[in-house]
Amino acid sequence: MKVLIVGSGGREHAIAASAAKSPRVDKIYCAPGNAGIAALAECVAIGAMEFERLAAFAKEKKIDITIVGMDDPLVGGIVDVFEAEGLKVFGPRKNAAVLEGSKAFSKDLMKKYHIPTADYENFTDAGEALKYLETAKLPIVLKADGLALGKGVLICNTIEEARAGVKEIMQDKKFGAAGNAMVIEEFMTGREVSVLSFVDGKTIKIMSSAQDHKRAKDGDLGLNTGGMGNFSPSPFYTAEVDEFCRTHIYQATVDAMAAEGRPFTGVIFFGLMLTEEGPKVLEYNARFGDPEAQVVLPRMKNDIIDVVEACIEGRLDAVDLQFEDNAAVCVVLASDGYPVSYEKGFPITGLERFEGKADYYCFHAGTKFDEQSRIVTNGGRVLGITATGADVKEARRKAYEATGWVEFANKYMRTDIAKSVDEVR
Repeated sequence: MKVLIVGSGGREHAIAASAAKSPRVDKIYCAPGNAGIAALAECVAIGAMEFERLAAFAKEKKIDITIVGMDDPLVGGIVDVFEAEGLKVFGPRKNAAVLEGSKAFSKDLMKKYHIPTADYENFTDAGEALKYLETAKLPIVLKADGLALGKGVLICNTIEEARAGVKEIMQDKKFGAAGNAMVIEEFMTGREVSVLSFVDGKTIKIMSSAQDHKRAKDGDLGLNTGGMGNFSPSPFYTAEVDEFCRTHIYQATVDAMAAEGRPFTGVIFFGLMLTEEGPKVLEYNARFGDPEAQVVLPRMKNDIIDVVEACIEGRLDAVDLQFEDNAAVCVVLASDGYPVSYEKGFPITGLERFEGKADYYCFHAGTKFDEQSRIVTNGGRVLGITATGADVKEARRKAYEATGWVEFANKYMRTDIAKSVDEVR
């Protein structure tokens, strides 16, 4: 079987690593890929948004399944283009990917179908948004409606911050067209947990829980990023939380999308807040999270190709989704200055230390080959250093040990990933 993966980050590297373990897979292509993925797949110089070129390539190479990792092509309608060409592709169609593509849509969906979430209002006019803020309870959360690389969310503690936030999102268009509309919602407090799921339009199968660290600096300080580290499972995701979410959130979301004529096939990422009133949905993503995929997929027992195919063919109900009784921790090695400004092009050394080590993974997020065929830094998030262990504490120790194996100029990481689990031990 030939597989094409669309994307270029740590998430796509984790997907490629899982696909490479499948005895059914003979050849993997990745477009555009990165230097790490190149060890598992043939990287193809086609951009993730070049749908027609990607579809033509898939037909030319007789690709059996295409797995779309990134949000932009899914929201842009890549699945519709592939399906129109008779190609088998894993991911939601454009009308279902709107679950992530528009925060206003997803909030309205939750309100209509009584799925627990924060109170909110949607705005397309900056003046109306500013007027609303005058009587709103603080702190408050402002969210750009569209895709903003995980950075279009502002938590405002004062009315001055909130006014500045409206200007930033809707008037200055810091996040581009994503700020044409905006959601203003109540600030929720509690533990934040991520849950990934496979969906075939009607059936949903839950993967293991995970917990992300979004802020750039230790102690959850600094700017929001695409994720500085992750661990799985989350000790805060209890059996009681799981039971509530399966009844009131997970299946309810799949049923709501089907009822709206937008059946969802692919991966739904549920960002949850465990509040005093119970679990509530913070956000939906229409694909594997990054770096969530880097801690969840290494723990999955199933052949990923079997599960993906079952989703596409509408027979997910027959799959017994299973995960190892262990834990995984991912520590992101970033370029100092991320997410604002940083230098690229620095050689990376020590990558060979990961070869042949079953419990250790080095997922490439922002790397490339330079003119001398050296692997160099090529992004804000450079590598996802992941380790598995009997529990989160052991996996954390091993992951941080492995961060010392690789070096590059400007290397930066948080030192407190998964430290919060100590509070419940």
